[in-house]
Amino acid sequence: MPNRRSEQTGQPPRISVFWLVAAFALASTIGVLALRTERSSAARMWTFARLHYAMYVPAVEEWNKTNEPKVEVSLLGIQAVEQRMLSSFLTRKSGAELMEIERRIASRAFAGPLDGVGFLDLTDRLKAEGLDQKINASSFTPWSTRGRIFGLPHDVHPVMLGYRADIVEAAGIDVSKIETWDDFITVLSPLLYDDKGLRRTDRFLLNMWETHMDTIEVLLLQAGGGAVDPDGMPMLDNDANARVMAHIAAWGHGKDPIAGDAPYFSASGNRLLLEGFVIASFVPDWMCNVWRNEIPQLGGKVKLMPLPSWERGGRRTSVWGGSMLGISRDAENHDQLWEFAKHLYLSPELSRELYIKGDIISPVKAFWSDPMYDKPDAYFSGQAPGRMYINLATDVPPRYSSPFSLLAVERLRTIASRLASFAKAQGNATPESLLPEARRLLWEAQDEVMEHARRNRFITPLEGEGS
Repeated sequence: MPNRRSEQTGQPPRISVFWLVAAFALASTIGVLALRTERSSAARMWTFARLHYAMYVPAVEEWNKTNEPKVEVSLLGIQAVEQRMLSSFLTRKSGAELMEIERRIASRAFAGPLDGVGFLDLTDRLKAEGLDQKINASSFTPWSTRGRIFGLPHDVHPVMLGYRADIVEAAGIDVSKIETWDDFITVLSPLLYDDKGLRRTDRFLLNMWETHMDTIEVLLLQAGGGAVDPDGMPMLDNDANARVMAHIAAWGHGKDPIAGDAPYFSASGNRLLLEGFVIASFVPDWMCNVWRNEIPQLGGKVKLMPLPSWERGGRRTSVWGGSMLGISRDAENHDQLWEFAKHLYLSPELSRELYIKGDIISPVKAFWSDPMYDKPDAYFSGQAPGRMYINLATDVPPRYSSPFSLLAVERLRTIASRLASFAKAQGNATPESLLPEARRLLWEAQDEVMEHARRNRFITPLEGEGS
């Protein structure tokens, strides 16, 4: 029927707003469906690290020129990666074919039976190509469960101490005399006193506190302890854990405290580092880049040294952080995706870029002879951090993934706090006086965590079935 108003005015009929919206929605839907169809053959890759993403984009573009499948890389928040990973594994619905994940997330994927792990088992591929020997051994353990490897390692992440060389050297102190943690305290203790011999309240030797769970783990692993054993079972009652926890509590709240709280990754902590509130902090290779970008004022004032060992001749490093690249078990084209993973993670060019832009050393041992690692770094007072980290890489302790890891670490966090309170109440506490209480708390926590572990029959065998 003709529109009476248009006939009267000579104007074209108005189109209803409803129909305009409907037409737009239909066009948008068709466009999205067409885009999805066009991209359906592309493999998706998620990463949580902005630095990695910036380096991967050109490498992915280069791969896409001549290889299949085409790959699309996306940068997501670490929680988003975790949630989407678990959702895709639990529902067996489409997620990403390739996922770069951090080690705490990885443990969430290993809760069920081996044939239920959402990542492709890479063990046989790695052995067939000799990559299990070409990549630093300890870099595999966070991505392994029950003797099988589910991720290609991205890094090594050895840990050293970064210290205020300007303050230390001005006092005439020679850090080469430091081998053990006892040496560390003895050699550096003059810095705790002023010219009148009075104890300073604005100076501590080590950036360590009961709330710093990452650095607590660094020390536990260095000593041969940790949250879970090679079989993925809780090992809180390991005596190395008790010794380390007792030392940490005494260092912060004991008879002669040497540890102070300069929170990592915070403006207040950075300010305290600049003020010399703490002399030394734990510095994995990637932390060099954090310091360089967030505390440029420390340039030329700091140096690195290996961690003091717990006993003479002992381990002089530890490990903090780590990432892997995993392939979804439900993805198509496993062989092609494996080739892409190697293209990205085993590339000498990307390895070089990773160190130049991120201060991260490669886990591929053949790359360690690259002269770039020997380049003096003005920020670290002319030292060559790359070579120093590589010299420690083969001594990095293993750490293991398990569905019980997060719970065990939370119990360690609680114990650190309770032991600190116990040390304060005791007054002049020493590591020796705190050791019995540390053992008691750890044994108690071990029993509690094992109650949870026994409920997982995929990891914990029934009594009498063996291990």
